[in-house]
Amino acid sequence: MNSVRIIGGQWRRRVLKFPDSEGLRPTPDRVRETLFNWLGQDLDGWHCLDLFAGSGALGFEAASRGAAKVVMIEQAPRVLAALHANAEMIGAASAVEIRRGDAIQYLSSTKVKFDLIFLDPPYNKGWIPRLEPLLPGVLNEGAVLYVEAEHELEALGEWRTVRHGKAGEVHFHLMRRADV
Repeated sequence: MNSVRIIGGQWRRRVLKFPDSEGLRPTPDRVRETLFNWLGQDLDGWHCLDLFAGSGALGFEAASRGAAKVVMIEQAPRVLAALHANAEMIGAASAVEIRRGDAIQYLSSTKVKFDLIFLDPPYNKGWIPRLEPLLPGVLNEGAVLYVEAEHELEALGEWRTVRHGKAGEVHFHLMRRADV
């Protein structure tokens, strides 16, 4: 099993364990620290979506920092089982909802609106262009996107990159709607 630690909030220093899985790249500590410095440390009351949950590092980090609800979507059965085990281990059941599913199907069918979406899909599979038209339907006014990609992104639909960083081969972006 691989592991990653939660770096802030009520579950700080707790270790999440997860299996190997194709395309699973947990967001490194340094990148998560930068992201939550950009967002602010307190996500009290936010509704978040971790669309390609993987290790759950981003979603559990948001819940640890006060998010009211974090929905995690994951398809791989072994990874999904690890997410459930980690949620139980840290006592996150009330704040975290874990679902097995496909990102496009979830975005197409949910009526829930989110304040923050973590979008870290497998690279070189064309996920971002396929998801882009579905995002406005699930985002609240003033919502924020966090996107990890294999290349730098200036925009994603109505959302423009307001902060950008690079760690190794990963480009990470904080995006806000242009008119907000």
